[in-house]
Amino acid sequence: MPILVLDGERLPWEDAARALSEPIHVRLAPAARRRLAKARAVVERHERDERPIYGINTGFGIFARTKIAPEKLRELQRNLVVSHAAGVGAALPDGIVRLMLLLKLHHLARGHSGVRVELAEALAAWLNADCLPIVPAQGSVGASGDLAPLAHLALALLGEGFVRSGGRIMAASRAAKRLRLPCVTLQAKEGLALLNGTEAMLAVAVAVVTEAWVVLCHADIAGALTIEGLLGSVTPFDARLHGVRPHPGAVATAAMLRKLLAQSAIVASHRDCGRVQDPYALRCIPAVHGVAREAIRVGAATVHCELDSVTDNPIIFPDDDAILSGGNFHGAPLAFAMDALAIALTTLASISERRIEQLINPKAAELAVMGLTPTPGLHSGFMVAHTTAAALVSECKTLAHPASVDTIPTWGGQEDHVSMGMWAARKARDVVALARQVVGIELLAACQAIDLHPRRDAPGKGAAAAYRAVRAAVPMLREDRPMAPDLGLAEQLVAEQRIKAAVEGRCGRMPEWQLRAG
Repeated sequence: MPILVLDGERLPWEDAARALSEPIHVRLAPAARRRLAKARAVVERHERDERPIYGINTGFGIFARTKIAPEKLRELQRNLVVSHAAGVGAALPDGIVRLMLLLKLHHLARGHSGVRVELAEALAAWLNADCLPIVPAQGSVGASGDLAPLAHLALALLGEGFVRSGGRIMAASRAAKRLRLPCVTLQAKEGLALLNGTEAMLAVAVAVVTEAWVVLCHADIAGALTIEGLLGSVTPFDARLHGVRPHPGAVATAAMLRKLLAQSAIVASHRDCGRVQDPYALRCIPAVHGVAREAIRVGAATVHCELDSVTDNPIIFPDDDAILSGGNFHGAPLAFAMDALAIALTTLASISERRIEQLINPKAAELAVMGLTPTPGLHSGFMVAHTTAAALVSECKTLAHPASVDTIPTWGGQEDHVSMGMWAARKARDVVALARQVVGIELLAACQAIDLHPRRDAPGKGAAAAYRAVRAAVPMLREDRPMAPDLGLAEQLVAEQRIKAAVEGRCGRMPEWQLRAG
């Protein structure tokens, strides 16, 4: 397994995303150790100051003016962690927790939090052992970052709480003894540095953006297959049209559809059919998919910035011997980005559902049959699969209500405006999962429509590759059968990017499908 060297400068997106799916091994570079030691020296110079310095020798929140005696500072930091471990609900997935550990270690290594090298080394040891704390998903309002989730993350370093190791849940103290992992006694500033920050919502946001791109790619493919299945027109994707309304997302989407539908015998077969215009769900794919494309890119840029940001408080500036209190922990940037992504993916799922409805409706195209079954009436075909898609889109619409417009003051009014960033990220990921399933249903329905064409003309080069990938996993629906396994396979095809891989294997790498984080 390759070792990821953390230099305290930059964490590449690819390495962050890798932590979501597999164990990783990390090592602190000498430069990161120097950064840590330099910032720690500032804390140690000031921890016994007579003047109160927030986070160093004071209480927290509404207790910020309460001076704490030097001999109580270690107890203060432990109390902070255990008191904030008040999360509830289902545990976050292992991949998210693993990425939280990586992000917290990377952000500490930036050298502005004032923790000891030993604490960073302890975090690295738990990460390298893939011994992952059990972190409840609920309890963060995204104010001083993700206090409750990060407290549960930090508990393991104290030998408290529970972890998952080797697929088993056990007490952190037992895991530490079994795997010979270090437990630490926190010193001045260290508990606060572990708890302040946006690492929980950021870990979820990395997953959201990464998965959203995959859904978008397959929505483009599904749209192209539906155009083939409904004998739709390619005129709305003409570059000249998008040259006079040059929104980048729409321009890129239209170019993608042209590439997917190139050399289509189906398109050629009805070029002069006399139909004037297609429904909006086909004709307006560039506009709608394009907006989603831009929202994902903006979200990626926000997440990319946050990856290498310092979101602690107070923040140490060793070169100036300065300790500054601010609001870098506030989750508003991520909350807004995740809300926008939830809305964009809901729109993507919604237009996909409309295309599914067009596919099962015989009024939509001359060659379509009710329900996409060879024997309508005797068999229901895709009728209920469409109902499932409609149900999922309705859930998306509810989840698309923005979290970032809400705020509930906490900590006696000290945290008087909070971001709800963790909730925004969590529900955005739920929307991505629902949209992925809807797009999977459209892929099956579109391939079924192509199968039902009397003339069996060949789809475009890219669309044909996608069709073959779908049919390699899910056979044509010739008579009714339980649809749930088919829908599950379709969702899996999207999640594993097998259809996208087949298209790129036939048409070459699709540059506009690559994640652009900057």
